[in-house]
Amino acid sequence: MLRKSSLFILLVAISFSAFAQSKDDILGKWLNPTGEGQIEIYKRGDKFFGKLAWIKEPNDQNGKPKTDEKNPTESLRNKPVLGLEILKNFIFDDGKWIDGTIYDPKSGKTYSCKLTLKSNNLLSVRGFISVSLIGRTEVFKRVK
Repeated sequence: MLRKSSLFILLVAISFSAFAQSKDDILGKWLNPTGEGQIEIYKRGDKFFGKLAWIKEPNDQNGKPKTDEKNPTESLRNKPVLGLEILKNFIFDDGKWIDGTIYDPKSGKTYSCKLTLKSNNLLSVRGFISVSLIGRTEVFKRVK
């Protein structure tokens, strides 16, 4: 009986360590679900950020780089979308990256956001307004 209990405790401990995450596990490039863009997540100080590292259609119909034309700040509307920082100020807490924001260049809106690794190669991105219950989740795939 004692041997079975010890084995059970050992298996539980191993399973918890398999799911344990390091704060830097999120670093790297991630492909959005539609395949239209890649976000490169990087660290600046103790916070995490993400920028558009690649987009499927980087140029507009005139062959010029697409700009952040929907940005609510008029002076930023000429900034290229490629390289745009869309994830900002995330901190790592208890296996999640929280208290950050995500910017949607298609709408010009910024949302509260949290990030969670579902596995080493799948990132859950939850954008929301005020509370996490009102929002949308997308799953990004790690770029190898």
